[in-house]
Amino acid sequence: MGISSIWVYGEVVEGELSTLTTEMLAKARDLSDSVDVVLGSATTDAINQSAGAHGAGTVHATGDLGSGLQGVHVAAAIAAAIDAGVGPDALLAGTTYDGRDVAARLSVALDAPVISNVVDLEVDGDALVGTEPVFGGTTNVKTKFTGGKAQIALVRPKSFAAEETGGGPAAAADLATADVGAAGAAEVIDRFVEESDGPKLDEAGFVVAGGRGLGDAEKFSMVEEMAGLVGGAAGASRAIVDAGWVPYSSQVGQTGKVVKPDVYLALGISGATQHLVGMKGSKHIIAINKDEEAPIFGVADLGIVGDVHSVMPKLIEALKARG
Repeated sequence: MGISSIWVYGEVVEGELSTLTTEMLAKARDLSDSVDVVLGSATTDAINQSAGAHGAGTVHATGDLGSGLQGVHVAAAIAAAIDAGVGPDALLAGTTYDGRDVAARLSVALDAPVISNVVDLEVDGDALVGTEPVFGGTTNVKTKFTGGKAQIALVRPKSFAAEETGGGPAAAADLATADVGAAGAAEVIDRFVEESDGPKLDEAGFVVAGGRGLGDAEKFSMVEEMAGLVGGAAGASRAIVDAGWVPYSSQVGQTGKVVKPDVYLALGISGATQHLVGMKGSKHIIAINKDEEAPIFGVADLGIVGDVHSVMPKLIEALKARG
């Protein structure tokens, strides 16, 4: 009984396994004694080292896919391996554009279901059970796989803590690509990466986020200044993203990024359920809002009832004075 083998779909950022990949590897080790990484590219010594350090035994790499779509080729390769009896019992992929594409295409190829938006996983017999938030994050439900050739789960970022095991480099193995027909003609023509200073929003240890209570778009500079002073990242509520004050990449919440920093400072954010889903796992939450009935105070460790335009300038001044 149990899960004999789990493959984690690995994504590479600037030549290294993404944080989300290492988070999934940590959980996979708790679920199975055999954990590998599957990669839609050629592997490298650095990737093998990182994969092994986080508990993977092997990196199954397709080799360079050129400008082809990851989902098309990786899903076909995994499906072929499973059909040949050498693939995994389960696949974990991150809730990213490529992760969702791989999972969806593999689901079709194998006629197997996908449990999406997973924040926890456990084993029941020989099946995985996924925990997913519903109703805007107010309730968690559990879903168990009951059949199919593979169990496919899409994992929400920051659901698990990445932790190294001290293991040596993972072995490297070629993963044969399969015929994908006309779908193989699709190409990625260009990629656009938004420039940013400081840590990434979903990886920062300190997040300063602003909401509609800031008043207007120009006041968001206060959020950015504060984030810079504490070495953190600037975030935003959906309301001001929809209003066009800041780009979508800054959005925290159910339809944005999920963050779990050591400190989350919410400025003028009321705390709608959709926003809380994206940040309530933060270690320490500080909220500044002039409405003492704002829902954000229900999850805050420290709440300041006051106008952000009065409180923040003084806090920024105090931080600058401390150097």
